Amino acid sequence: MIELPIDSALPSLVDKLRDHSNVVLVAPPGAGKTTRVPLALLEEPWLAGRKILMLEPRRLAARSAARFMAASLGESVGERVGYRVRLDSRVGPKTGIEVITEGVLTRILQADPALEDVGLVIFDEFHERSLQADLGLALCLQSQSFLREDLRLLVMSATLDTEPVAALLGNAPVIQSEGRIYPVETQYVERSRDESIEPLVVRAIQQSLQQDPGDILVFLPGAGEIGRVEDRLVEVGLDKQVMICPLYGNLSQDAQDKAIAPSPPGTRKVVLATSIAETSLTVEGVRVVVDSGLMRVPRFSPRTGMTRLETVMVSRASADQRRGRAGRLAPGKCYRLWTRQEDLRLLPQGTPEISQADLVPLALELAAWGISDPAELSWLDPPPKGAFDQACALLRQLGALGGDGKITSHGRQMADSGLHPRLAHMIVQAIPLGYGGLACELAAILSERDIFRASGMNDGDICLRVEALRADTEDLYGVDKAALRRARTEAKHWKRVFQIPLNNESSEISASGLLLAFAYPDRIAQGRGGGRYLLRNGRGAALAKDQPLAEEPYLVAVELDDQGAEGRIFLAAPVELSNLMGCFREQVEIESVVAWDRSAQAVRARKRERLGSLILKEVNMTDANPEATVAALLDGILEEGLEILPWTKAARQFQYRLQFMHRQNPTWPDMSESVLKDRLFEWLGPHLYGLRSREDLQSLNLVPIFEAMLSWEQRRELDESAPTHMHVPSGQRIPIDYSVPESPVLAVRLQEMFGLAETPMICRGRVPLTLHLLSPAHRPVQVTRDLANFWRETYFEVRKDLKGRYPKHYWPDDPWNAIPTNRVRPRG
Repeated sequence: MIELPIDSALPSLVDKLRDHSNVVLVAPPGAGKTTRVPLALLEEPWLAGRKILMLEPRRLAARSAARFMAASLGESVGERVGYRVRLDSRVGPKTGIEVITEGVLTRILQADPALEDVGLVIFDEFHERSLQADLGLALCLQSQSFLREDLRLLVMSATLDTEPVAALLGNAPVIQSEGRIYPVETQYVERSRDESIEPLVVRAIQQSLQQDPGDILVFLPGAGEIGRVEDRLVEVGLDKQVMICPLYGNLSQDAQDKAIAPSPPGTRKVVLATSIAETSLTVEGVRVVVDSGLMRVPRFSPRTGMTRLETVMVSRASADQRRGRAGRLAPGKCYRLWTRQEDLRLLPQGTPEISQADLVPLALELAAWGISDPAELSWLDPPPKGAFDQACALLRQLGALGGDGKITSHGRQMADSGLHPRLAHMIVQAIPLGYGGLACELAAILSERDIFRASGMNDGDICLRVEALRADTEDLYGVDKAALRRARTEAKHWKRVFQIPLNNESSEISASGLLLAFAYPDRIAQGRGGGRYLLRNGRGAALAKDQPLAEEPYLVAVELDDQGAEGRIFLAAPVELSNLMGCFREQVEIESVVAWDRSAQAVRARKRERLGSLILKEVNMTDANPEATVAALLDGILEEGLEILPWTKAARQFQYRLQFMHRQNPTWPDMSESVLKDRLFEWLGPHLYGLRSREDLQSLNLVPIFEAMLSWEQRRELDESAPTHMHVPSGQRIPIDYSVPESPVLAVRLQEMFGLAETPMICRGRVPLTLHLLSPAHRPVQVTRDLANFWRETYFEVRKDLKGRYPKHYWPDDPWNAIPTNRVRPRG
């Protein structure tokens, strides 16, 4: 057997695990820890005939590790070494090492919390900090504390901050394997700001094929970029001896095996991979790494309840892992498609998935474990409270949790399935309706890559995917055949799990929308026209242009983003209102709404049936509560402004007179607009019964309404201190303008004031009126509050001007003793 760097650390590891329950092992990429450690521990006496479980973050890595270890024992997979991943298992009665994906461990723990037949659980590549790995470790630690003191835990990683992990494991000993990595030359490649990554990757590959020996491993963020780079490489025309091999999780097993197998003699291989090739997985023959520096991670938004894939820069740890792949067998080279300055700004580690993931599955698993508060477990990073609370709220809506936060029998059935809680709930709800088979098909479609995503088809109707799944052929335009085959296999698997006869498939694909409404009750959407929709949770969403679904009155938006004010809907299904009203009857709220309708300028009373933010049905009410009608009318007045009221001259003058009195004595009512609005119900509310509209308001008389605000003494005092009119020397009764409360105005023609020596006073002689003395044409010629001074100092200058402009009028030399007149001249 070839010696590997990890071999020198194995004796120490074996010794530590004999004396300690928990150990941390750190070894660089390519050291061999994944395939050597389990075999070195297989015959340890403390196992006492129990098996070793080793967790891998990906199915491909689990299968590959199991095959390699089995081959090194000269056996087939399923004998002493086996694996268990979703939809695939190779284990037998003699299996002592099971390589499993992280979700499988959770299922094993839920079925057997004590792990009676397990002696050691190995968490491989723990630095990736997947949600399932964090959960599995937390549950294993509690099982170890309360049920199995003899259970051993081993955490392994290539790049890990060991202190927090060791502390979490009870100050576990840490073993370091120095490893043997050949020198790797690193070359940085600058990219212009507007340049996409694909042409840069292609140029780097072409350069390496000309300059460097060995196979090339290229890291790209996702399958979309892999496909585009592959197309460009075909276009540029590589040497016939160069094979292009994609490598990502949803590829067929044959395609994955081809990518990781050694290149045939005389050929070279360019492997286009996602981060799946960073750890655990050995891609044979690689001497060169081309690193785009990008990776795709899920980001869950508690604000919207939706998860989106986001492309981000890799961390320092991931970049080093990727570069290390070039130095496993011999000196290598790494092309980093970013600058040295950008390299200095890389984050040390990636963000743990638990801090940014959809926590609905986690919350259900904890409830099934018997825990409602995550603080009862030991975590490296605890779940964020806001996201966890939101997850529990959805589980209560799905009926998985009761009001006390404990799991229900329905929730237990959902958890036992291993499906995402949304999809498990959908299938359980669909079975009694006769749609169990269709629900399993929908679950399979949603669990895989969209079978039409690569086709460019601009139709997000999920019903088309169900038709493709049921078709007799795979030769459909633009269909991803591998994804289609996986979806068909998975649909059959879920039908077996839920005991649905395979030949009992409902042909009613039109029921897809209803079933998806069970899974995504928060994403039931009501049309607003033009492909725009309102979701039940209050968010806006929109379909892409020219979508046939855009005319549907109701949809279930299965896949959408949460960018901006309106998310984009990528995948949806139509649903009938009658189905929503029937199946969600218990969640429909009936409310009476009496509110101001601005477009109608009237109060409208309606009875509504509401599902969250969606108004499913609305009818007018004729027997609205009178108090509610008055309150709505008051709201309308505040919304439109007080100008909606019938402000006659008399009403406005009365308001101004009262405001003048308030200025003199604050115990009088404050009639300013702000106070009238604040106290609208008090002074106006009692007078609005029987009124509903702006037109009805015009029947009000504000003067007696304002009078009602005064005591009997105040009414009498108002006429005495703030009279509406003033009698002037000409005998005329002139109105007083109180619109400026601090300075009431009497606007009167100058000729009508002859013979009056002093300024008229109001408020029992305390406040002089501001006189606006007018010309015969009623234009102001003088403003004064001192009439005597005007006659004495200013009148004669004004007289000259007026006499010139109005020569026929009476302009006496002695205004003190002249006859006042409202005519051209006084009557003789």
